[in-house]
Amino acid sequence: MNPVRTAVAAIEDQLLALSHRIHAHPEVAWEEEKAARWVSYALNDLGFEVRSGTAGLPTAFTATLGSGPLHLGICAEYDALPGLGHACGHNIIAAAAVGAAAGLAPVVDDLGLTVTVFGTPAEEGGGGKILMLERGAFDGVHAAMMVHPGPVDVAEAAPFAVAHLKVRYHGKAAHAAAYPEQGRNAADAFTVAQVAVGLLRQQLPGRTRVHGMMTRGGEAPNAIPELTEGRWYVRADTLEQLAELQPRVERCFEAGALAAGCELEIEPESRPYSEFRNDVGLLAHYRRTAEGLGRTFESGTPAARMNRASTDMGNVSRVVPAIHPYLGIGSLPAVNHQKEFAAHCVGGEADRAVLDGATAMALTAVSVASDDEERARLVAGR
Repeated sequence: MNPVRTAVAAIEDQLLALSHRIHAHPEVAWEEEKAARWVSYALNDLGFEVRSGTAGLPTAFTATLGSGPLHLGICAEYDALPGLGHACGHNIIAAAAVGAAAGLAPVVDDLGLTVTVFGTPAEEGGGGKILMLERGAFDGVHAAMMVHPGPVDVAEAAPFAVAHLKVRYHGKAAHAAAYPEQGRNAADAFTVAQVAVGLLRQQLPGRTRVHGMMTRGGEAPNAIPELTEGRWYVRADTLEQLAELQPRVERCFEAGALAAGCELEIEPESRPYSEFRNDVGLLAHYRRTAEGLGRTFESGTPAARMNRASTDMGNVSRVVPAIHPYLGIGSLPAVNHQKEFAAHCVGGEADRAVLDGATAMALTAVSVASDDEERARLVAGR
C-alpha cells in the first residue's frame, strides 16, 4: 500500500476519536483550550515539534516536522459556534489536519519537505489566522491548505470578504410609564437602523450580504433601554468592494442614533476577512487526488454554496498560495450553521470525510513535491 495511505490507516481510530472528542466538547472562539491541547498532543505523538501560544495567541500553535526546502502548511481549525456547537464541522478540519500530518510523516525527508500544522483559533468571527499572519507565523511557508466540511464536495473556494462589527447604542433610562419623555430609547435606535438596512438592500449589488442581530436589547420592560448591543456582518465579493459598502451600512446605524437621540459606537471584532485566491496549480493536484479517492465535485447548485462562506483563510491566500476545498458529509437537507448539520459532523460520512480529507491533503503534498515544475514555482514564490 502507498506509505501515505498506510500511515493514515494506522491511526484511523485515533483520528476519529479526536474528531468525536472535539465535537463533544465545543469551545467558542479564543476559548479552545481543550481542542488545541488535544490536537497538539496528537501531533507531538507523531514526532512533530509543537510550539504553543503562536503569535501571542494562547490557543494557537505550530507543529513542524522535517527540514526540506519546500515548506508546506496545513491549517487546523477547532472553534465552535455559540449555541450551535460544531455546526460548521471544525472537529473534522482538525482531525483531517492531524491525519494529513500523519500521512506525510514517513515521507518528509525523502521528498525534501518541511511540514507545519498551524493550529488556528477563532475562525468564527475572531480572525485568528489574520493575527498569526500579521505576526509572522506563516513566514517562509510556500503553500498552505485545509479542508472544510459542507453538504457536498466543492473544489474551489469563493468566499465573500466580510467585516465583523460590534454595534452599541447609549441612551438614557427612564420609567417607561411615569417619565417616558425623560428617556432616550437605545432599542428604538436599533429599530431605525434595521429598517434603514432593510431599505438599503434594494440598492445594493446582488452579490452582497448584510445581516446581524441584537445581542442586548434592554434590562426591563418598564424601563426605557439605555444600552443596546448587536453584532453585524457586511459581505462583498472583494475587500475593495467591502470598503465601498461598509460606510453605507454604518450610516444606517448613524441614522438610528440620530433619530433616537442616542450615542453610537461601532468597533470591528477582527480585521476584515478577504476573498479567497485559489492557487490553480495546487487545486489541480488536489482535485485529481480527491477524485482518485472517489470524491466527486459539484458546482452551481444550492448545496454547493458553502464555498461562498467567508473565512480568514482568505487573508492567508493573499500572501501564501493556498487551497480550501470542501468535503461533503451527506447532510442534506441540513446545511452548515444548523444544529442538524452539527449532528451530521460525527459518524458515517463525517468520519469518511476526516479520513479522505487527511489522505487527499497528504497525497496532494506528495504530488506537488514530486512535480519538479510545480515545486520550483512554489519555492520561487510564483
